[in-house]
Amino acid sequence: MDGDGTDTTSPKSYSGIPEAVFVDNVDEFMSKPENSGGVDKVLRNLDEQHAKYKHMELSLATKRRRLRQQIPDLARSLDMIEKLKIQKEEMETKFLLSDQVFVKANIPPTDKVYLWLGANVMLEYALEDAENLLSSNMVTAKKNLTHVEHDLDFLRDQWTTTEVNMARVYNWDVKRRQAAKASS
Repeated sequence: MDGDGTDTTSPKSYSGIPEAVFVDNVDEFMSKPENSGGVDKVLRNLDEQHAKYKHMELSLATKRRRLRQQIPDLARSLDMIEKLKIQKEEMETKFLLSDQVFVKANIPPTDKVYLWLGANVMLEYALEDAENLLSSNMVTAKKNLTHVEHDLDFLRDQWTTTEVNMARVYNWDVKRRQAAKASS
């Protein structure tokens, strides 16, 4: 922790989102060589940067939604493995066959499960191995969700900073034009 209470050990962004620099002094900012193209060019660049941040936000929000769905699925799978580990006799259950269609099934005691890995791949695992794999996936998913939420917060700060910069440059230009008009 820093003296002001901020955490200096975690990165600003886990996915490499570039940090928006706040324009404190617009006169200095506009006198930089990279801003020699004029106010319109600077505003276009800031708008482009803002659009990139918005696109990154959409991508991260999609990733967050996927992780938020994945974590309960993993938890249910882990719960089922626990039930199968303690099951000593056949049990009757219902499972979802398709949307709103459930089927009854009798499940004998077992020491193996099949896990759907995606991409049309399903593998047989011993209960312990399946539990280890799913637990590892759960830890990774939770960590990734934490990183994505951190990056979304960071990203919101960046596009807000960019919006403020756009407003400051625009207002600077309006004042400059009014001053030029008044002096002529």
